[in-house]
Amino acid sequence: MINNFQEQRAYPASHTSSQASTIFLAKVFNWMAIGLGITAIVAFLVANSASAQNLIFGNKIIFYGLIFGELGMVIYLSARIEQISAARATTLFILYSALNGATLSAVLLLYTATSVASAFVVAAGMFGAMAIYGTVTKKDLTSMGSFMFMGLIGMIIASVVNIFMGSALISWVVSAIGVVVFTGLTAYDVQKISRYGAGGIMDSGEAVIKKGAIMGALTLYLDFINLFLSLLRLMGDRR
Repeated sequence: MINNFQEQRAYPASHTSSQASTIFLAKVFNWMAIGLGITAIVAFLVANSASAQNLIFGNKIIFYGLIFGELGMVIYLSARIEQISAARATTLFILYSALNGATLSAVLLLYTATSVASAFVVAAGMFGAMAIYGTVTKKDLTSMGSFMFMGLIGMIIASVVNIFMGSALISWVVSAIGVVVFTGLTAYDVQKISRYGAGGIMDSGEAVIKKGAIMGALTLYLDFINLFLSLLRLMGDRR
């Protein structure tokens, strides 16, 4: 990304790699927090609006349209981040967070408030611990990331198969694996983002920095959301 954008430097080259990494990670986590905040607000509003619930969950075309729309945004951002403007990347991330909140409002309807709060707190604690580990560890987590990615592929395959089988045991196993996979991916992704920040991006233009932060935020946002949902399915009490 850095080589494809020739812009005025936004930060002095005197920044050490450690300082650059810290500054970039702060930007990533700020955008991640914004995304989670938007998702939470939209989920709460939809869960407390009968008309919104009927619109989203009462019409399969709209519901699956939102699901595929979210998937399309993630794919588009990942594939076109170097070509699109920072403003468009930001808009798509915010829109994705809002749409995800609309679909995730289902968990507020299916699970008790206590279960949702408990799963969120546990997910936040696990995510925070692994984020710190990914930041401070000197061990290269690349091999672990590859292993976790294989686990993710296995989860997707098992989930698709279980659509037809409807097995509660398979669902529980997939959720348990999900906790392990997304916990591991959190550490791996934070280390990858930290190294990216230390690699020179902070000496690039504002647009490059912002787009890099948006992509990092999207990656960690997905790690956290999936960790939260896996924990909720394991420990949550349905209404």
